Amino acid sequence: MTRKPRIGIALGSGSARGWSQIGVIRALEQAGISPDIVCGTSIGALVGAAYAAGEIERLHDWVKGLKWQAVVGMVDLKMNGGLIEGGKLVDFFRAHFRDEGIARLPKAFGCVATELASGREIWLREGPVIDAVRASIALPGLFTPVERDGRLLVDGGLVNPVPVSLCRAMGADIVIAVDLNWDLIGRRHRAEEEANSPQREEGGGVFASMLAKLQLGRRVGELPTGRGDAPSLLEVLTTSLNIMQVRITQSRLAGEPADVMVRPRLAGIAAMDYHRAELAIAEGERAVRRALPLITEVLDPGSSA
Repeated sequence: MTRKPRIGIALGSGSARGWSQIGVIRALEQAGISPDIVCGTSIGALVGAAYAAGEIERLHDWVKGLKWQAVVGMVDLKMNGGLIEGGKLVDFFRAHFRDEGIARLPKAFGCVATELASGREIWLREGPVIDAVRASIALPGLFTPVERDGRLLVDGGLVNPVPVSLCRAMGADIVIAVDLNWDLIGRRHRAEEEANSPQREEGGGVFASMLAKLQLGRRVGELPTGRGDAPSLLEVLTTSLNIMQVRITQSRLAGEPADVMVRPRLAGIAAMDYHRAELAIAEGERAVRRALPLITEVLDPGSSA
């Protein structure tokens, strides 16, 4: 008897765009496709952990009701190593989600972090789930690093934004990967075109509100808007990070290709738009519908004959 291939899903990094991966997972499940192995980087680690724990619907319901005021309320500012300590976020998940450790999750799970001192890629496959996720999402400059086994760990997106390699190492025969960064370059111009769209919500003040806690709100308000020749400081920083993410993702996927790529169209969602989950989730579902013919062919090559 031929062994059924083990399906892995590699959930990528991408800050608030990562909520789209909830839609990806739900659409796959509705199509009868249930991955055996779940791997994630950064926000993909958070979504993946909820999925591996059987809690994806609870996460779905929570993020759909998330308002930007609640996002700002989870910020506990600290200037030593990062703007956000992350304690409030971790405390929230400890209070709302049961953590019995990675080894006891219903689905095989792993996530990626980066060792700050050496730049080495670190695979987290044991220990408390929330601690592993907190290390994977520690975006430098935003979240403070996490100490684990005597090492300081930061966001895994620095080295492996879409962890196809970890899926393979954990035994996946077929890997479905989600790339959240593929359309980020040129985002500024597309975002301007979408600014008057009825789907575009106000509330881009999430990041500005965080800065206001540092009494920088007035200065942010004085920055150029970026709609003329000179982009604002925040635009320069964001665009630079986007370029790095895109290039790293392209490089890793060229050497470690997935069997199927799912690419939600998320250029209009900014990194800190965690309150826009409904739009992101819907686009994740649409991305799976677009990719479903290829997914079906890969999983059952005889189906198209």
